[in-house]
Amino acid sequence: MIFYFSGTGNTRWVARQLAEALGEQLVSIADALQSGQHVFTLDAHERIGFCFPTHGWQPPRIVRDFIRLLDIRPSASAEELGSHYCWALTTCGDDTGDTMTILNRCLAAKGLQASTLFSVIMPETYVCLPFMYTDTDERVSEKMQNARQQIVHITRILEERQTGIEQLTKGPTPRLYSYVIGAYFNRHMITDKKFTVDRDRCTQCGRCVKICPVANISGTPPEWLHNGKCTCCLACYHYCPAHAIHYGKITRRRGQYHCNP
Repeated sequence: MIFYFSGTGNTRWVARQLAEALGEQLVSIADALQSGQHVFTLDAHERIGFCFPTHGWQPPRIVRDFIRLLDIRPSASAEELGSHYCWALTTCGDDTGDTMTILNRCLAAKGLQASTLFSVIMPETYVCLPFMYTDTDERVSEKMQNARQQIVHITRILEERQTGIEQLTKGPTPRLYSYVIGAYFNRHMITDKKFTVDRDRCTQCGRCVKICPVANISGTPPEWLHNGKCTCCLACYHYCPAHAIHYGKITRRRGQYHCNP
């Protein structure tokens, strides 16, 4: 069973590749939270995987909220939960910091520990800071080619249920990234209050409403609900066909990207 969260599609694409290769059930964290589903039953010897993007060098809040609610139960014929093979993968534009250490602290409260860890570098999607841009077409192509090759490698490791594997691009100062810069970012910069829409450009297609993984947008032209659920995944921004949605003023000078390989 693979639990995944994705905003602009990078992690969904990776999770689907792995689910198909491994014959695993794929569970959307966002869909499960919206439907109130948090109890899952494992078959005997079933693997448990978590796939999610790195947000500010930490696991997204929605992933941590899901794990807090998660109730995984072995079937009558299955072994104890802690003996199931557990792994995790995070996608990122550049590096992950101490994201996986934070994840495993969350999992420990559920009697789980991801013993095999990966990061996969994917095309950049966060464009809300002065130094952050979408990748060039050439860089997107390069990252996707590398990701495809990496997934073949990861699949083999997971098929063999290898443990103690840690293939992560943490960056030069992971603790600074995750516990100082990342802590500030996730506490103060994950908000929907800066989203706006150019009403003269909006085609009222409703795509932003449909694509929002936490149902935080309603109406056409769109309005953000300010209900505290926004993950700042920027799906609404990147999927808007008219480029009518912006996050403050800075994204008016930025490109768009969503995973559509």
